[in-house]
Amino acid sequence: MSLPAEMTRIEITEPGGPDVLQVKRVPLPDVAEGEVLIQVHAAGVNRPDALQRAGQYPMKPGMNPIPGLEVSGVVVSVGAGVNAFAVGDRVCALTNGGGYAEYAAVPAGQTLPIPNGLDWVQAAAIPETFFTVWANLFGLGGASKGQRALIHGGTSGIGTTALMLCREFGIDAFATAGSADKCAAISKLGGQPINYREEDFAKVVAEKTDGQGVNVILDIMGGSYLNGNVSALAMDGRLVMLGFLGGARANDFDLLAMMAKRAVITGSLLRARTAAEKAAIASELREHVWPALASGRCLPLIDKVFALNDAAKAHAHMEAGDHIGKIVLQVG
Repeated sequence: MSLPAEMTRIEITEPGGPDVLQVKRVPLPDVAEGEVLIQVHAAGVNRPDALQRAGQYPMKPGMNPIPGLEVSGVVVSVGAGVNAFAVGDRVCALTNGGGYAEYAAVPAGQTLPIPNGLDWVQAAAIPETFFTVWANLFGLGGASKGQRALIHGGTSGIGTTALMLCREFGIDAFATAGSADKCAAISKLGGQPINYREEDFAKVVAEKTDGQGVNVILDIMGGSYLNGNVSALAMDGRLVMLGFLGGARANDFDLLAMMAKRAVITGSLLRARTAAEKAAIASELREHVWPALASGRCLPLIDKVFALNDAAKAHAHMEAGDHIGKIVLQVG
């Protein structure tokens, strides 16, 4: 296949607001052993992209400085040792960065065939949130049929994905949001909404579970919610931390409450996981979640689509906090 010498991509020119995202013309990325080169048709926009842009994401040496953690598109080249994919395959993938571009090189183990019936935008909205929710809610959190979960940020990409997967796998879910419209969206996704501006989420959980609490909490807030989260947990409950919008440090944390409930507090960064770990998550998703997607269930909720060159506008829209579901960049 004949490929162009250059492509368009979005670069972070310096730490700062959305305006530091700039359009650049650069050579196509090299395809290493075990990788596939994808001609990108759409790329998801996620909170870690904005944190990286602002200089607040822990970038380890060797991490790709180009934003974009998920893409959909067509395989146009395969690296040595890749047998699972061929040129022309329609795929979506969890990248290690570099998704805000016309072409992206991605490890084959983090690449999956697009489920039947999904378009480019829907497919690009899957990998980052589905990998994250599967690894944390079901992996670290151990959520299973018949249990109860609390999802903070219920209308974010992570939140909507978690709610859909809870419904799919028989888990009763509560979810927090800050407006009537967002609470209505949570209800449509099968969750029990809690308006955190009007209610104490821990008290609501206690009232609606007869004081039993929830088995697992997926939290994007961090320090400011820590005591409330422990209060909302059931005995032997698990609190899984994904973010720190409410602060990366916790003051006056009640250790006794944690010990009394035998609570497990954990968390993870998807980007920091090894290639083998990400490949294992991809395999589990293909087995357990891909059939639901192919049947038209658990489809990602799309809030708004922007052109690649409007990545700055997409970030501003996300940071305004009014979106429900995923924000996606359309490429080409």
